[in-house]
Formats: sequence, C-alpha cells, structure tokens
Amino acid sequence: MDKPGTLVVCMNAIELKLFASRVASICDEMGLVLKRTAFSPNIKDRLDFSCALFGPDGQLFAQAAHIPVHLGSMAFAMGDLVCKRPWQAGDMLVVNDPYLGGTHLPDVTLIAPVFSGAGERLIGFVANRAHHANIGCDTPGSMPVSQHLEEEGIVIPPTLLFAGGELQQQCLRLLELDTAELSGDFAAQAGSNQVGVGRLKELVGKTGIDSYFTGMAELNDYADRITKGLLQTLRPGEYLFEDFLDDDGFGSSAIPLNLALRINAAEVELDFSASSEMVPGNLNCPESVVAAAAYYCFRCLLPDEAPACEGLFRRIRIKTRAGSILNAERPAAVAAGNVETSTRLVDLVFGALAQALPDTIPAASQGTMNNIAMGRIDADSGTRWDYYETLAGGLGGGPHYAGLDCVHSHMTNTLNTPVESLEMHYPLRVRRYAERQGSGGDGLQRGGNGITREYEFLEPAQLSLLTERRAFPAWGLRGGEEGTSGENLLNGEVLPGKCSLAVKAGDRLLVRTPGGGGWGKPD
Repeated sequence: MDKPGTLVVCMNAIELKLFASRVASICDEMGLVLKRTAFSPNIKDRLDFSCALFGPDGQLFAQAAHIPVHLGSMAFAMGDLVCKRPWQAGDMLVVNDPYLGGTHLPDVTLIAPVFSGAGERLIGFVANRAHHANIGCDTPGSMPVSQHLEEEGIVIPPTLLFAGGELQQQCLRLLELDTAELSGDFAAQAGSNQVGVGRLKELVGKTGIDSYFTGMAELNDYADRITKGLLQTLRPGEYLFEDFLDDDGFGSSAIPLNLALRINAAEVELDFSASSEMVPGNLNCPESVVAAAAYYCFRCLLPDEAPACEGLFRRIRIKTRAGSILNAERPAAVAAGNVETSTRLVDLVFGALAQALPDTIPAASQGTMNNIAMGRIDADSGTRWDYYETLAGGLGGGPHYAGLDCVHSHMTNTLNTPVESLEMHYPLRVRRYAERQGSGGDGLQRGGNGITREYEFLEPAQLSLLTERRAFPAWGLRGGEEGTSGENLLNGEVLPGKCSLAVKAGDRLLVRTPGGGGWGKPD
C-alpha cells in the first residue's frame, strides 16, 4: 500500500477499476443516506436527488446513477462555483441560482470541500442536489406557470450554510427556515455530504494523496479514450435536426429547437445557436442544462463500464446563443426549462445522431416529464402543503427492441410516487393508475405506451401543470408511426398543457401521458 507522499506513476487496469468502484460507491452511499433520512416523498420515494464527487478544480470524477439533468449540469458548472473561493474544513455551500450553476429553483445543491493530509490539502468536493417541493414559491409545489425567476421561489446565491463546521444563522434566514437548527430535507442533504467527506478522507488515507490524484487523472484519461473510440465509429459530417416545443403558456407556440451536429474523429460540436429566442414563459434554460442533455445522449452510446467523469465529455463542444431559449439571461423564468426543454433536447440530439447511426438510435420517447404540482396555502393559519411529481410515459422503439411502457425517460431517472405514500401525506386520492393501451406508435418495433393517472381532490387546492407533447407527438424513425399525444383533463374538460387553476373538493384530474414513437415500417 502506498504511503502519503509516495509518487505512483500509473495504475494497471485492475487497480484503476478498483479505484473507480471505490469512488462510485461513495456516491452510492451518499445517496442511500439522503434517501433514508429525507422527510419529503419527493426525495425519499421518488428519489429526485443526485450525488457526485469532484476534484479540487471542480472536475467531475465520480457520480451515482441518479438524475442525468442534475449531474450533467453540475459537471458543466461546478468549476465556476468552487474556484477562487477560500475554502476551509467544515464549510458547506448552498446554491440554487440557475444562472450561477443551478438548474431551476427547486433543485438545491449543497457542496462541501474535502481536506486530507498533515497540511490539510484540498483534495476535492462532495456535492448533492435534491428537489424541494416547497422553495418559497407563492404557487404550491413551486413549479408555477411563471414569467420571471422571482415568481418561482427563493433565489439562493452561493452561500455558506456551514462555515468551519458552524451553522450560519443568516443562511437559515435566507432559506426562510424559522428555526435555529437545520431541519428536514436540508439536514438530510447536509448529512449526506458529511458522510461523503468522511468516506473520501478514509479512501485517501488508505491509498495516499499521490495515488489518489493519480487515480483521478488516469480515470479521466481512460474515459477520454473511450469517448475518442466512440467518435471514430460515427459517420463524420454535419447533421441537422429540428423539433418544436408545444407552447410556453403565454402565447408562444410551435417553439423551434434546432441542432447542427458536427462530427469528426477528434471531437463533436453541438450547435444550438439557431434555436428560438427566449420566450415569455418558463421553458427557458441556462446553458448548463443544455450541456447535461448533450452529455447524457453521448453517455447512452458508451459501454456500461465507462466511468462517469469529466473525461467522458472533453471532446464534446456545446455552442449556444446568449439570449436564446437555450442560454437564457436573468431574470427569465426557467422552472420548465430544466424538465421539459431538457427532455426535448434529448429527442433533438438523438434525431441528429440517427443520421450518423441510422441503425442504432431509437425513435423519440414521450418528450416530457408531465409535471404536476398542487397544494394549498392557508394564509390565516400559515400552514401549507405542497405536492409535486413527474409522470412516466412511453419510450421510443429501436432497431431491435420495442419501446418500454410506463417508464420515466431520459433526463429524469426518478420513480413514481407510490399511491400509498401520496394518499398518506396529502388530501388526495388516486382513482386510476394504469397503462395507456395503444398510445405507443406502430412500427416494426412499436413505441412504448404511456400511463393514465387520475387524482381526486379531497379539499380545495391550487393545481399547476407543465406538460409537453400535447401538440407535437413523439416522432417515429425509419417509417415508424408517431406516438399518441398526451392529454390533461379536469372533470372531463381538456386543460392546456401549461396552466394553473383552483380546484374544489371532489374535482378529478386525469392525465394521459404520451406514447413513444415506433421504429421501422409496420409489418
């Protein structure tokens, strides 16, 4: 075993694999701690959280198989968050500002530095990001149909939650926590990071600092070689693809998303510059979310053993246009950009890749997360309840397989909220939960079916919907047919894809999610 200070020139394949497994297991354990200590069904049941490790310069070198939109955006933006900051042991930073490394306001990120060795050398960072159903928004569920960032809740700039191990009371006031202690899901996130710090220090104590940094560098170099090998299998050239978002809820419709995908043997450029200008609604997103979608698509093409680290993405170039829907500027609203636009970007990238890999890429999946937020704020008593979830749908069929039915697709890797948990925590009743038969597009390989989920309100509430693929269904490939569009109905009356309204006790919301596109001409 190497002692601290011993220079290790390189690792053999077995040592590198063991190192990759060890750092990934730290992320897994952080996620397990967060899941088991969180209070909200959104985190403990739906698993809407992510955990990762970063080097001292903010480069990703390990992550758990959690939420792609969380992890890809953190990989893109972490360097700007952690560099040029005077860190000390016991610090923990909290942030949710989409324009400073976040995604949308409900996703709150906690970052902690890790020091090791006699000189307390900075060796990296642990981080987790979790979705909070209440982030101080006036609309219950904190996923409003909004036009400005401030309408979506509390904006948290990079702020020390702990400084040298001491809880900062001014940060609690910023978070609008009326307590002298950290509570609920924030405490679970902090505990998860503390476990990660301890485990990473243990690992470095066993391997030695030099061996640790050698492993980090070689892991990223190995991942880079894997990506280089992938690019050499792609057909060089420029591939164009266009898709459309339904609407933004404020009059903009058929909103174009455009990609020029340029591939050569050394690197790939994804140029989204021709996409729409910013829209009045909240489909706008920061560039980090665009990068997350692009990273995810190429990660899907790589072998399972490829380590999830910065090296995988060195050869991927992202180009956007400032002021566009894919590189929004403050104070544009972004709540749906992180969920709906990011999901549609995956279809956009895969649509272009299908031209370079015609017998590999599947048809479009449901192309939406079907966001449902509801709750009630009682001004007299000061109490409130907030509920939020995303709904599964159909995946696109592929060259050798039918699309999966009733699953969360692509940029969300969450689970459904179990009916038992939903009905136990909220004044709601689930009247129907079933596969939406026949909603997948026909083809040689059919698209996957969506779901049907019906809620009954047991007391008055405020309901918000942010959904897509209600106007533009999931496209098929190679002659496959489109999937069936989604539908939202309240008491049998069709609702817009994006809306916010008051409901009464006894009202019923029925959501039919989209099916995936079919692949190949039907027999």
